Amino acid sequence: MNMKKLYSTAEAAKILRLSRVEVFRKIQNKKIKAEKIGRNYVIAQEDLLEALGRVVGSNKKEKIEEAVKKAMKEYGPMFKKLAEE
Repeated sequence: MNMKKLYSTAEAAKILRLSRVEVFRKIQNKKIKAEKIGRNYVIAQEDLLEALGRVVGSNKKEKIEEAVKKAMKEYGPMFKKLAEE
């Protein structure tokens, strides 16, 4: 499947199976990353894949890593005991 690098809001709406208005709402609520070019928005392929749930974005990866570090710091010994059982 040959994918483009940038998608219009209309194309993104079709791919995500949402209305164009809903895509604009998600852009405004920062749930979909988009770049404004003139009066229109474009969505990068990576950001569209992240919106589809097919890719974990770098921002989400950082949050996951922080959560794992916090859990290891607080519950590390308990995890080790559970692993031994």
